[in-house]
Amino acid sequence: MTTRQHLLQGDVLQRLKKIEGQVRGVSRMIEDCRNCGEVVTQLAAIKAAVNRVGLTVLACHMAEKIEKDLQEGKDIKESLGECLVIFKKFS
Repeated sequence: MTTRQHLLQGDVLQRLKKIEGQVRGVSRMIEDCRNCGEVVTQLAAIKAAVNRVGLTVLACHMAEKIEKDLQEGKDIKESLGECLVIFKKFS
């Protein structure tokens, strides 16, 4: 594992733990019959946090894929096409 991957892994895991805590918090809010507006606000925050994690992982994957393919002499258009397929799955 490269230094970049190791740093990314730590960052992503930390973010996911925070998201996990947010989800537990929303569960408690619902159990406590909290205001729906407050719940929706927290759900929006969770959604945004998950999207940020996804974009971080996606960017790392794309960078690694293109770097590897360039080292192997593969056509960059093919690499970008594969990255686009993965990007579309995320979005």
